[in-house]
Amino acid sequence: MQNDNPFLDGLARLFTDAAGAAQGAKSEFESFLKQRFEKLIADMDLVRRDEFEAVKAMAAKAREENEALARRLEALERRTTP
Repeated sequence: MQNDNPFLDGLARLFTDAAGAAQGAKSEFESFLKQRFEKLIADMDLVRRDEFEAVKAMAAKAREENEALARRLEALERRTTP
């Protein structure tokens, strides 16, 4: 049995429209938050992970070369010092 009540039809339409409006507001809010967080992160001048790993590898290599040079210098000093 189908009920043709204009009040219930109007109420259903109102709830449907309200749900659509809420979904639109949610989407706009999420977009706004995403933009704000992206700006905040950009302003913080953070380094990307791959850049950090590259610099970390360069520092490790430089440390190893420095230690090798220190050992070489020490060996040369032992040879020249009586």
